[in-house]
Amino acid sequence: MCLLHLVVAGLTIAIGSVAPALGEGKAVAQALNSIAQQPDEANTISRTLFVGLAMIESTAIYCFVVSMILLFANPFWNYVIR
Repeated sequence: MCLLHLVVAGLTIAIGSVAPALGEGKAVAQALNSIAQQPDEANTISRTLFVGLAMIESTAIYCFVVSMILLFANPFWNYVIR
């Protein structure tokens, strides 16, 4: 396995997990702020928050899948060997 694949997979996991974590933290903070300002709309805000968190978390899952493909089932490996 090439060192480049390991480095790219590591960077993919590092950036792909830190960025969504920061985004989720900011989204939760804003949602709690909104619920504190308008408690009557807590159900709507919570529902929208959970949909947004799922979309943000999918980015981390996609980065994980890409890094696993790079490590174990690299489609470009045949071109590198030639």
